[in-house]
Amino acid sequence: MTETVPVPQGLPMQRDAGPFAPPSEITRLRAARPVSPLVFPDGHEGWLVTGYDEVRQMMADTRFSSRQDIGVLHMPYETGMPAQTEPSPPMPGMFVAMDPPDHGRLRKRLTGAFTVKRMKQLEEHIVEITEQHLDAMAKLVPPVDLVKEFALPVPSLVICELLGVPYEDRENFQASSAQLMVRDQTLEEKMAAFIGMNTFLTELVTRKRETPGDDILSDLGRYDDLTIEELAGAAFLLLLAGHETTANMLALGTFALLEHPAQLAELRADAELLPGAVEELLRYLSVADIFFRYATEDLELGGETIRAGSTVIVSLLAANRDPRRFENPDTLDLHRNARGLLSFGHGIHQCLGQQLSRIEMRAGFEGLLRRFPTLALAVPADEVKLKTDMNIYGVHELPVTW
Repeated sequence: MTETVPVPQGLPMQRDAGPFAPPSEITRLRAARPVSPLVFPDGHEGWLVTGYDEVRQMMADTRFSSRQDIGVLHMPYETGMPAQTEPSPPMPGMFVAMDPPDHGRLRKRLTGAFTVKRMKQLEEHIVEITEQHLDAMAKLVPPVDLVKEFALPVPSLVICELLGVPYEDRENFQASSAQLMVRDQTLEEKMAAFIGMNTFLTELVTRKRETPGDDILSDLGRYDDLTIEELAGAAFLLLLAGHETTANMLALGTFALLEHPAQLAELRADAELLPGAVEELLRYLSVADIFFRYATEDLELGGETIRAGSTVIVSLLAANRDPRRFENPDTLDLHRNARGLLSFGHGIHQCLGQQLSRIEMRAGFEGLLRRFPTLALAVPADEVKLKTDMNIYGVHELPVTW
């Protein structure tokens, strides 16, 4: 029998149990009712899914739609796209917000660009980029901000090279993408950032179609059935996802390791722990936490009946910390087998760039710990500025010394 628990009025967001822990209210809800009713700030009633099995089942079921226009009036926490006041089709090319068959038509154009084999071929170059930034950081006088000097520029340069985006334009698109990640902002602020980034990418893909190079956007531009608007939308998604998540993982992951000195010492002593350590950090931190789905028909999930039209919020962080799936889930354990983690999603929308992200993290953490054996926080841990105001979690700055 389902335990009676108070229905949350809005999504619990306060991280009151520490910088790496889920909100304690979400943890409580998962234990009591993994599929919980939720009341949105506008009074709309929906659902919050926090259990591992329930999240995995839901994300594999395409009857839970990804189309934002279905639930557009009730998206107070949605990421990326500006809020709308009435339903409209998804932005062209934004395949993460599409359902089959439209989703498959666009995604299949990109699967060849992000194969494990191709990513492994890029690994040596990614290590070179990482080492170059570590060289530059070593010449600075500490303390330095690890986000500014390392965690953000490395994945930014990698995705720029892959897509064919001029790296000298990074300040503009990084400012726009950061603004789009702000949770509480005016529609005017979000629209300005969206329009700025979309205008830049529309001009870029138009040039790529006219004069292609050796990059992913040029490859996409060769498909005659893709419009300029679709190319710009796909570029928008790839550029945003291609540096925001990895940058936050590198910075927040370093913070987590520095706050777990015994685990850090083991990782320094045994490089073979690194691949597993990356998987465990992905599980433990789950920086891209909240996702939305919309029920297209009456559905059963976790013993609950989800009515057609309901908005359903998924917490990947809560699922990755579910004790029914992972033993002692709130402990960072670099020896853990974190197989089955949901940090890159699940089902048809599972992250295309997950292998690229893993390679960047392995190169980043290995290089950072090797080059800076005495790395330490330059401020008390409680003074680190957390991205509690953003839709992808991390740190705004990470002052470090050595």
